[in-house]
Amino acid sequence: MAIILNNINEEDIEEWAINREELSEDLNIYINQMLSFLGIEEDKGVESLTIISGRDKTGNRENFDKITINRGNIISIVGPTGSGKSRLLADIEWTAQKDTPTERQILINGEVPDMKWRFSSGNKLVAQLSQNMNFVMDVSVEDFIRMHAKSRNVRELKVITEKIIKYANELAGEKFTADVPITQLSGGQSRALMIADTAFLSISPIVLIDEIENAGVDRSRALELLVKEGKIVFVSTHDPILALLGDKRIIIKNGAVNKVIITDAKERDNLKIMKKIDNKMSELRNALRSGKIIDWNMEEYFTRED
Repeated sequence: MAIILNNINEEDIEEWAINREELSEDLNIYINQMLSFLGIEEDKGVESLTIISGRDKTGNRENFDKITINRGNIISIVGPTGSGKSRLLADIEWTAQKDTPTERQILINGEVPDMKWRFSSGNKLVAQLSQNMNFVMDVSVEDFIRMHAKSRNVRELKVITEKIIKYANELAGEKFTADVPITQLSGGQSRALMIADTAFLSISPIVLIDEIENAGVDRSRALELLVKEGKIVFVSTHDPILALLGDKRIIIKNGAVNKVIITDAKERDNLKIMKKIDNKMSELRNALRSGKIIDWNMEEYFTRED
């Protein structure tokens, strides 16, 4: 509506003898009346996602009734390889309605989701960051971000481009510049770029991450960034740190949800210790990359308080 009003110049206003403020109010009333008449409600976004139980690989009911995840939550999905973690992610992405092999049902804001989430390319519910990410476009990092931003009708291209590159470099193990071709990014740099891009440019309210632990990315900061931007985050992982970073973790066994565990205070305390150890390991990796000789006293190194 603002675009319409801005396209009416002062000569037209005078010729048609109209008042810009009154026209704006009348247009608002008209649009609301038409939306009411057509039965169209304003899209309030995704505040919660609910998983209603289905069946395991042998046809038995899953060991839960329903799980509700709210905006800003992190949910870890853990289980042996082949247990069905990817199937759960696929059910969420598809907003399954008892029409997948698991017979699960996905609700959005407690209701059966609008069909737009399943079939409309303009209303993508889920952004998925998979294990393998390979760019094939022969463009720079800056050009890639600008193209995505333009497709989202973002006006401040320079601001958003600098912001995404800044945060991506904070997540990546090795920094990169805006002019580097995206095909030359390492796996960790590519993943860091896409996490930052997803946080700031993706309209998808839900992010599914599959095996982020091997990507050379600051895992904690990556999840914090996505949550800060209001995403619901699901992480399929074998990493104990990522598993405990979640508000809840879903245990998958035989193609089904076997258990849902809420991360408690004791696990949070243990997570702090695990993070310290992980930081030490990161220091060791960086030392090796820079050519240092690792002849340190390891017992003293890991027990020393920094």
